[in-house]
Amino acid sequence: MSKLTSLFGKSWPMIAVISLIAIALYFVNLESLLAYRRDDIGLGEYWRLFTGNLLHTNNWHLVMNLAGLWVIMLLHQQYYRSVSFTFIFVALCWLQGIGLYLFYPGLLGYVGLSGMLHGLFTYGALKDISVGMRSGYLLLIGVIVKVGYEQWFGASEQVTEMIGARVATEAHLIGVITGIIVFTCVKLYQTFSNKAHKKAE
Repeated sequence: MSKLTSLFGKSWPMIAVISLIAIALYFVNLESLLAYRRDDIGLGEYWRLFTGNLLHTNNWHLVMNLAGLWVIMLLHQQYYRSVSFTFIFVALCWLQGIGLYLFYPGLLGYVGLSGMLHGLFTYGALKDISVGMRSGYLLLIGVIVKVGYEQWFGASEQVTEMIGARVATEAHLIGVITGIIVFTCVKLYQTFSNKAHKKAE
Protein backbone atom coordinates (compact mmCIF):
# COMPACT_ATOMS: atom_id res chain seq x y z
CA MET A 1 0.00 0.00 0.00
CA SER A 2 2.75 2.46 0.94
CA LYS A 3 4.52 1.67 -2.34
CA LEU A 4 1.38 2.49 -4.33
CA THR A 5 0.93 5.71 -2.37
CA SER A 6 4.52 6.77 -3.03
CA LEU A 7 4.10 6.13 -6.76
CA PHE A 8 0.54 7.28 -7.42
CA GLY A 9 -0.29 9.46 -4.43
CA LYS A 10 -3.19 9.29 -2.01
CA SER A 11 -5.74 9.13 -4.80
CA TRP A 12 -4.61 5.71 -6.04
CA PRO A 13 -7.60 3.86 -4.47
CA MET A 14 -9.95 6.00 -6.56
CA ILE A 15 -7.89 5.32 -9.69
CA ALA A 16 -8.12 1.61 -8.90
CA VAL A 17 -11.91 1.88 -8.51
CA ILE A 18 -12.24 3.66 -11.87
CA SER A 19 -10.04 1.02 -13.50
CA LEU A 20 -12.12 -1.82 -12.04
CA ILE A 21 -15.36 -0.17 -13.13
CA ALA A 22 -14.05 0.26 -16.68
CA ILE A 23 -12.91 -3.38 -16.77
CA ALA A 24 -16.22 -4.63 -15.38
CA LEU A 25 -18.25 -2.57 -17.86
CA TYR A 26 -16.15 -3.92 -20.71
CA PHE A 27 -16.92 -7.52 -19.80
CA VAL A 28 -20.61 -7.10 -18.97
CA ASN A 29 -21.18 -5.31 -22.32
CA LEU A 30 -23.65 -2.55 -21.48
CA GLU A 31 -22.86 -0.42 -24.51
CA SER A 32 -26.49 -0.29 -25.61
CA LEU A 33 -27.40 1.29 -22.26
CA LEU A 34 -24.36 3.42 -21.40
CA ALA A 35 -22.49 4.45 -24.57
CA TYR A 36 -22.53 8.05 -25.76
CA ARG A 37 -25.22 7.99 -28.44
CA ARG A 38 -26.40 11.35 -29.61
CA ASP A 39 -29.91 10.27 -30.58
CA ASP A 40 -30.56 8.61 -27.22
CA ILE A 41 -29.16 11.60 -25.32
CA GLY A 42 -31.57 13.78 -27.27
CA LEU A 43 -34.38 11.57 -25.96
CA GLY A 44 -33.39 12.31 -22.36
CA GLU A 45 -30.81 9.62 -21.56
CA TYR A 46 -28.38 12.21 -20.19
CA TRP A 47 -26.30 9.74 -18.17
CA ARG A 48 -24.70 8.69 -21.45
CA LEU A 49 -22.80 12.00 -21.47
CA PHE A 50 -20.86 10.64 -18.49
CA THR A 51 -20.92 6.87 -18.81
CA GLY A 52 -19.70 6.81 -22.41
CA ASN A 53 -16.28 7.73 -21.07
CA LEU A 54 -16.06 4.45 -19.15
CA LEU A 55 -16.73 2.10 -22.07
CA HIS A 56 -14.21 0.77 -24.60
CA THR A 57 -14.31 -0.86 -28.03
CA ASN A 58 -11.85 -3.71 -27.44
CA ASN A 59 -9.02 -5.01 -25.24
CA TRP A 60 -6.39 -2.68 -26.69
CA HIS A 61 -8.61 0.36 -26.27
CA LEU A 62 -9.22 -0.52 -22.63
CA VAL A 63 -5.58 -1.32 -21.84
CA MET A 64 -4.20 1.80 -23.53
CA ASN A 65 -6.61 4.13 -21.76
CA LEU A 66 -6.14 2.59 -18.33
CA ALA A 67 -2.37 2.60 -18.79
CA GLY A 68 -2.64 6.27 -19.76
CA LEU A 69 -4.61 7.01 -16.61
CA TRP A 70 -2.02 5.42 -14.33
CA VAL A 71 0.89 7.07 -16.15
CA ILE A 72 -0.72 10.50 -15.83
CA MET A 73 -1.25 9.93 -12.13
CA LEU A 74 2.35 8.80 -11.77
CA LEU A 75 3.35 12.09 -13.39
CA HIS A 76 1.07 14.40 -11.39
CA GLN A 77 0.06 12.47 -8.28
CA GLN A 78 1.27 15.26 -5.98
CA TYR A 79 -1.69 17.43 -6.96
CA TYR A 80 -4.45 15.05 -5.93
CA ARG A 81 -6.19 13.56 -2.96
CA SER A 82 -9.05 11.11 -3.32
CA VAL A 83 -11.77 13.76 -3.01
CA SER A 84 -10.12 16.32 -5.30
CA PHE A 85 -9.30 13.70 -7.92
CA THR A 86 -12.85 12.35 -7.85
CA PHE A 87 -14.26 15.85 -8.35
CA ILE A 88 -11.91 16.60 -11.25
CA PHE A 89 -12.51 13.21 -12.88
CA VAL A 90 -16.29 13.58 -12.68
CA ALA A 91 -16.17 17.18 -13.93
CA LEU A 92 -13.96 16.24 -16.89
CA CYS A 93 -16.20 13.32 -17.86
CA TRP A 94 -19.38 15.40 -17.76
CA LEU A 95 -17.81 18.31 -19.61
CA GLN A 96 -16.43 15.89 -22.20
CA GLY A 97 -19.88 14.54 -22.99
CA ILE A 98 -21.54 17.96 -22.92
CA GLY A 99 -18.84 19.46 -25.14
CA LEU A 100 -19.19 16.72 -27.74
CA TYR A 101 -22.97 17.05 -27.72
CA LEU A 102 -22.98 20.83 -28.09
CA PHE A 103 -20.16 21.32 -30.58
CA TYR A 104 -20.06 18.12 -32.64
CA PRO A 105 -23.61 17.32 -33.78
CA GLY A 106 -22.18 15.04 -36.45
CA LEU A 107 -20.59 12.74 -33.87
CA LEU A 108 -23.31 10.17 -33.28
CA GLY A 109 -21.41 7.77 -31.00
CA TYR A 110 -18.39 7.74 -28.73
CA VAL A 111 -16.80 5.58 -26.05
CA GLY A 112 -13.50 5.76 -24.19
CA LEU A 113 -11.47 7.62 -21.60
CA SER A 114 -9.08 9.27 -24.06
CA GLY A 115 -10.88 12.62 -24.13
CA MET A 116 -10.96 12.79 -20.35
CA LEU A 117 -7.28 11.75 -20.24
CA HIS A 118 -6.35 14.68 -22.47
CA GLY A 119 -8.20 16.91 -20.01
CA LEU A 120 -6.46 15.38 -17.01
CA PHE A 121 -3.06 15.71 -18.69
CA THR A 122 -3.75 19.35 -19.53
CA TYR A 123 -4.89 20.03 -15.97
CA GLY A 124 -1.68 18.51 -14.62
CA ALA A 125 0.48 20.53 -17.02
CA LEU A 126 -1.22 23.74 -15.91
CA LYS A 127 -0.68 22.76 -12.26
CA ASP A 128 3.01 22.28 -13.03
CA ILE A 129 3.15 25.76 -14.54
CA SER A 130 1.29 27.28 -11.58
CA VAL A 131 3.90 25.98 -9.12
CA GLY A 132 6.82 27.16 -11.23
CA MET A 133 7.79 23.95 -13.01
CA ARG A 134 9.03 24.79 -16.51
CA SER A 135 8.37 21.24 -17.65
CA GLY A 136 4.69 22.12 -17.47
CA TYR A 137 5.11 24.39 -20.48
CA LEU A 138 6.63 21.53 -22.47
CA LEU A 139 3.78 19.21 -21.51
CA LEU A 140 1.15 21.81 -22.38
CA ILE A 141 2.75 22.68 -25.71
CA GLY A 142 3.14 18.98 -26.47
CA VAL A 143 -0.52 18.13 -25.94
CA ILE A 144 -1.67 21.21 -27.89
CA VAL A 145 0.60 20.33 -30.82
CA LYS A 146 -0.59 16.70 -30.74
CA VAL A 147 -4.25 17.64 -30.73
CA GLY A 148 -3.72 20.34 -33.35
CA TYR A 149 -2.01 17.82 -35.61
CA GLU A 150 -4.91 15.40 -35.16
CA GLN A 151 -7.44 18.07 -36.15
CA TRP A 152 -5.63 18.68 -39.43
CA PHE A 153 -4.30 15.25 -40.36
CA GLY A 154 -6.31 12.79 -38.28
CA ALA A 155 -5.16 10.16 -35.81
CA SER A 156 -2.58 7.44 -36.31
CA GLU A 157 -3.77 4.62 -38.56
CA GLN A 158 -2.05 2.12 -36.26
CA VAL A 159 -4.12 3.30 -33.28
CA THR A 160 -7.29 3.15 -35.36
CA GLU A 161 -6.53 -0.46 -36.28
CA MET A 162 -5.70 -1.38 -32.69
CA ILE A 163 -8.91 -0.05 -31.16
CA GLY A 164 -11.09 -1.24 -34.03
CA ALA A 165 -12.81 2.12 -34.48
CA ARG A 166 -12.22 5.64 -35.70
CA VAL A 167 -10.25 7.68 -33.17
CA ALA A 168 -12.53 10.50 -32.02
CA THR A 169 -10.01 13.32 -32.31
CA GLU A 170 -12.87 15.69 -31.49
CA ALA A 171 -12.87 14.24 -27.98
CA HIS A 172 -9.16 14.98 -27.58
CA LEU A 173 -9.72 18.64 -28.46
CA ILE A 174 -12.69 18.90 -26.11
CA GLY A 175 -10.54 17.22 -23.45
CA VAL A 176 -7.80 19.85 -23.67
CA ILE A 177 -10.37 22.65 -23.52
CA THR A 178 -12.20 21.14 -20.55
CA GLY A 179 -8.89 20.59 -18.76
CA ILE A 180 -8.24 24.33 -19.06
CA ILE A 181 -11.78 25.12 -17.88
CA VAL A 182 -11.56 22.85 -14.82
CA PHE A 183 -8.12 24.20 -13.90
CA THR A 184 -9.41 27.77 -14.14
CA CYS A 185 -12.46 26.99 -12.00
CA VAL A 186 -10.37 25.23 -9.34
CA LYS A 187 -7.88 28.11 -9.32
CA LEU A 188 -10.64 30.69 -8.91
CA TYR A 189 -12.24 28.66 -6.12
CA GLN A 190 -8.92 28.38 -4.29
CA THR A 191 -8.27 32.11 -4.68
CA PHE A 192 -11.66 33.17 -3.33
CA SER A 193 -11.50 30.53 -0.59
CA ASN A 194 -8.11 31.80 0.58
CA LYS A 195 -9.33 35.41 0.59
CA ALA A 196 -12.41 34.45 2.61
CA HIS A 197 -10.24 32.52 5.06
CA LYS A 198 -7.90 35.49 5.55
CA LYS A 199 -10.84 37.82 6.17
CA ALA A 200 -12.22 35.41 8.75
CA GLU A 201 -8.92 35.53 10.62
